[in-house]
Amino acid sequence: MDANKLLDLYAAGERKFEQTNLHQINLYATDLSGVNFTEADLSGANLSHANLNDCNFSRANLTDADLSGASLIGANLTEVNLIGADLMKANLKDSNLTRADLRGANLMLANLLGANLYEAEMSGANFTGANFKQANLIGSNVIEAELSSANMVDVIISEQEMTGTVMRIGLSHRWVTWAGCH
Repeated sequence: MDANKLLDLYAAGERKFEQTNLHQINLYATDLSGVNFTEADLSGANLSHANLNDCNFSRANLTDADLSGASLIGANLTEVNLIGADLMKANLKDSNLTRADLRGANLMLANLLGANLYEAEMSGANFTGANFKQANLIGSNVIEAELSSANMVDVIISEQEMTGTVMRIGLSHRWVTWAGCH
C-alpha cells in the first residue's frame, strides 16, 4: 500500500491496517493517531514528526524506521521490532514497550516518562539524554546501552537488578519482513 492510499483510507475513517506491507512508506509529519498497525511491516518507513498517539504497533516490524520527533504518547509497542530505528526526540510518554526489541536504536533525548519497558531488549541502544522518569525497566536488558545524561529519577527496577544478582537471558524474537513479496 502506498502513502496516498493509506492517507485516503484514514481520512475516510479507516483505522485498521493490521499485517499491511508498508515497507519504506513515507508518512513524514502525518496525523495517524489511533491507527492499528498490529503485525504490519513498517521497516525502513519514514514516520518522523508524525502524530502516532494511541496507535497499536504490537508485533510490528519497524526495523530501521525513522520515528525521530514522532509523538507516540500512549502507543502500544509490545513485542515490536525497533532494531536500528531512529527515535531521537520521540515522545513515548506512557507508551507500552513490553518485550520490545530496541537493539541498536537511537533514542537520544527521547521522552520515556512513565513508559513500560518490561523485559525490553535495549542492548546497544543510545539513550543519551533520554527521560526515563517513572519508567518500568524491570527485566529489561540495558547491557552496552548508552545511558549518559539520562534522567533515571523514580525508575522502576527490581531489587535483584539493583544489587546485580539478576541473570540475563537473551530475548529471542522472530521477525518477518514482507518487503519484496507480491
